[in-house]
Amino acid sequence: MRHRLLTACAAVAAVLVSAAALSPPAAVADPVSTGDPAAQAAYTWRNAEIVGGGFVPGIVYNRAEQGLVYARTDIGGAYRLDKTTKRWIPLLDWVSWDRWGWTGVASLATDAVDPNRVYAAVGTYTNSWDPNNGAILRSADRGATWQVTPLPFKVGGNMPGRGMGERLSVDPHNNNILYFGAPSGQGLWRSTDKGATWAKVTAFPNPGNYAQDPGDPNGYLSDNQGVTWVTFDPTSATGTGTTQTIYVGVADKQNTVYRTTNGGAGWERVPGQPTGYLAHKGVLDEVNHNLYLATSDTGGPYDGAKGDVWRFNTATGVWTQVSPIPSSSADDYFGYSGLTVDRKKPGTLVVATQVSWWPDVIFFRSTDSGATWSRIWDWNGYPNRTKRYSLNITGAPWLNWGGAGTAPEDQPKLGWMTESVEIDPFDSGKLMYGTGATIYGTDNLTAWDTGGTVDISVRAQGLEETAVNDLISPPAGAPLISALGDIGGFRHDSLTTVPAKMHLSPTIGSTTSLDYAELAPSTMVRVGNADGVNIGISSDGGSNWYAGTDPAGVTGGGTVAIAANAARVVWSPEGTGVQVSSNNGGSWTAASGVPNGARVEADRVDPNRFYAFSGGTFYVSVNGGTSFTAAATGLPATGDVRFGAVPGISGDVWLAGGTGAAYGLWHSTNAGASFTRVSTVGEADNIGFGKAAPGKTYPALYSSAEIGGVRGIFRSDDAGATWTRLNDDQHQWGWTGAAITGDPRVYGRVYVSTNGRGIIYGDGDGGGTTDPDPDPDPVGNCSVAYEITGQWQGGFQGRVVVKNTGTTAVNGWTLGWSFGAGQVVSQMWGATAAQSGAAVTATGASWNAVIAPGTTREAGFLASWQGSNPEPGAFTLNGSACAVT
Repeated sequence: MRHRLLTACAAVAAVLVSAAALSPPAAVADPVSTGDPAAQAAYTWRNAEIVGGGFVPGIVYNRAEQGLVYARTDIGGAYRLDKTTKRWIPLLDWVSWDRWGWTGVASLATDAVDPNRVYAAVGTYTNSWDPNNGAILRSADRGATWQVTPLPFKVGGNMPGRGMGERLSVDPHNNNILYFGAPSGQGLWRSTDKGATWAKVTAFPNPGNYAQDPGDPNGYLSDNQGVTWVTFDPTSATGTGTTQTIYVGVADKQNTVYRTTNGGAGWERVPGQPTGYLAHKGVLDEVNHNLYLATSDTGGPYDGAKGDVWRFNTATGVWTQVSPIPSSSADDYFGYSGLTVDRKKPGTLVVATQVSWWPDVIFFRSTDSGATWSRIWDWNGYPNRTKRYSLNITGAPWLNWGGAGTAPEDQPKLGWMTESVEIDPFDSGKLMYGTGATIYGTDNLTAWDTGGTVDISVRAQGLEETAVNDLISPPAGAPLISALGDIGGFRHDSLTTVPAKMHLSPTIGSTTSLDYAELAPSTMVRVGNADGVNIGISSDGGSNWYAGTDPAGVTGGGTVAIAANAARVVWSPEGTGVQVSSNNGGSWTAASGVPNGARVEADRVDPNRFYAFSGGTFYVSVNGGTSFTAAATGLPATGDVRFGAVPGISGDVWLAGGTGAAYGLWHSTNAGASFTRVSTVGEADNIGFGKAAPGKTYPALYSSAEIGGVRGIFRSDDAGATWTRLNDDQHQWGWTGAAITGDPRVYGRVYVSTNGRGIIYGDGDGGGTTDPDPDPDPVGNCSVAYEITGQWQGGFQGRVVVKNTGTTAVNGWTLGWSFGAGQVVSQMWGATAAQSGAAVTATGASWNAVIAPGTTREAGFLASWQGSNPEPGAFTLNGSACAVT
């Protein structure tokens, strides 16, 4: 559905915006006819479990219904906590490709009069990076479906100051009325019909004036952070009457708090207020008539060096500074942000520092309205600290960043960017807070007051907020290896289990590209943006990594490719030209004939062949990346372009991307000498390959594309002749252009990148299981699965998986079989190969010598064949026959 966007007119006192309905379907969209290139498939979609991974600037409890709580993220949508499972339920997966910015949530409000109602102010950037205006979303069923009111300006869920708030609030008595504090000097807005239409409050005098960096040419740091929070005083109305007293925060260091006492008809600067800082939060303890401000010298969320906590008595008009550490103290190197009041014990509150990066965030607690405070940790003779808390990260063990830290800076950290700290309004013992990477929480907060230990643990289950840059699914080993922004990426041995660690040694903050050697898939390479070395190599399928070296001039990760046999690495980093290494990144030589910044990929069969693309021209190397020659031209010269080579077929390449008329999908079967545009595809942004459909030999193709006028995730089982849409309108996830791949072991499984909703994977058409290598019910004490994963003239790649079906562990294993047509193994990984005539043995290594009951071990190999290539019919484990599956 298209929405009409209205622009503001300066001559009009108030701008009214008409509501447009957008209700995502509750079921799979109606399928298109099978003759249409965009036919619909039935798919099940899940996240590959990471748990968290990004900034959670807002947690919002409903004050009328126990257990009803929402969370907002800066780029990954909004969530509601399931009361039973304690997992977060995503609410904005319906956001489409062309409205991708609506996955950024600048504010969220839940209705205390009608708890079924929830609202969200959406839009990711207020500058040119987001082409669309923002919107107010409203739901009458707790986020299951939504209606949309477009706004005549942009909204910045991922802009500076995004942790301040909440900007959006519902009148606790008359829930027809809502207020929204807008960014960019747009002022204060009000709705009187439950969010259907909105008008600017022309009587509100101050739209804000603070910008982090007014001179920023990109318009990101120079945006006026605007009106930042709205707090109603529920004691100023009764029944369904309109609340008369409302406090509003403004990004203006000299005038940071305003109020109305007549239901919004008139507004005044609250007299006597503190100056010099921005009020990140304004939280009212209406029982004791105290409005608390948490202030900082910047809008955050990354910075803050000074600030105070203030208490304003709304009955007497008296301001009192109640800072745990006042800004005048030399010990204050932070501001204050996250602030919460205990609704069951008025006068009890918690406030967080903004930002104490080192050694850790500090939470302060007061039980006497801020007169005195205690710290959640304190110094005990530097570098030692005494802690009132324990921190359990078993829910996301990677949060230790690979180590225990060095005192006083421990790992895992208690938090950072803690702009939202919230005590459950129904339970004084429960608290949750957002960080730059997760949600933490406790159920025994009150132990703080009796000298006990506050037990804190991960509470982000179901909330997946990573930005995905690249994905690979190798034919052996773990089913998925990821490249992520901010937290590097993971080896996903199980898609339903949180990985124990991120990619380490080196730790690369944002991984931009990764690849595996098709014929030796345990060898992998990854590159990214790091403070130190920007490249890592793995020889065990991504379990462990070691650092390569950077060529001179490298400033960022760029893209990387590894030869099919792992003999060479070609790297196109930022800051310098394309480089080639023949010693796993130990040293580099500049490649010739290829432009700086070109995207690079490897042929999946021929180890000497690499490809590159830049500015509409395709380049080919036939000497292991030493030199490149221009090949096909006339390809998209502008826009993002991504391409990939087909496993098992040398010289078979697909290319996607572009802009305008030159935006689509192209195919080459002659190693890039020429390309043919795929006429059935309107637009395409990436391309991936997976296991061929039953009865087919050509790999399944996957793309985030527009086909038949419909945007979606598509699969082709016939080399691009026809396409099936796999997702529906309820599962769109905004922008999905960075990466896509199928699974070479599970037909129909596809892994999809998102920009803030983590890694999505889908199974459909009867394909896909949790285990990428399932075994049917075995016979005896072992079973073996043998598979040819790629074949070319004279050679093939295979894998063999042995499972212990007994009840005792196998300590040391040798798998045996015989080839029936003269096949000869030339290379093996995961085991040591020996061959005498037709007889082959694969012996496990020290690191995988034990096969526990019910578990498997796997070996991959390269071999030659002539004439025919039949599969072995019998296998033994340590001399005993196994069932063949």
